[in-house]
Amino acid sequence: MTGLEKMVSQILEEADASAAVTISDAEKKAAEILDEAGKKADEIRQQREEQSRAKVKSYDERTASAADMKRRTAVLAARQELIGSVIADACERVKNLDEEKYFEILKNMAGKYLLPKDGEICFSRKDLERMPADFREEIRSMAEKKGGALEFSGEARNIDGGFILVYGGIEENCSIDAVFAEKRDELLDQVRKILFA
Repeated sequence: MTGLEKMVSQILEEADASAAVTISDAEKKAAEILDEAGKKADEIRQQREEQSRAKVKSYDERTASAADMKRRTAVLAARQELIGSVIADACERVKNLDEEKYFEILKNMAGKYLLPKDGEICFSRKDLERMPADFREEIRSMAEKKGGALEFSGEARNIDGGFILVYGGIEENCSIDAVFAEKRDELLDQVRKILFA
């Protein structure tokens, strides 16, 4: 082996040793990079899982809230329907009371609505036909006590119970339906308290 060959051999050995160190350093660096990338990937996966859980929880809460709102709306609608039914039933019961009680209610209503003026009172055909004999005189007497005079119209009105007062061409609808409609809010409150208190 000549001197040149020894030198080449020594350079090659040093190159091999340097390459081995460089490769070892590169492998360590690659392992560190892979380890860092794995940690980063785990962090991203955990964040995505947390975000997914939060979205599922939020969706569940919104779904539960919407279902609760629908339930409350349905309960409210059912209550309103029941209250309306009770009021309509009460109105029909008043219209269908026996004559004595029915005309007693009409006298009480007249006491409230009569004015100290001259006027006319109108009834339905059914009420004109079943009116007690002394009813007309009692109503006239009530009108006089209030300072007015009241004539009974022979013309039947298209109402289902109650009466219509006419003073100077102005009509006051005192039919059973109109009185119940006028008192609807007050009746709603009373029925609501009775049914749902």
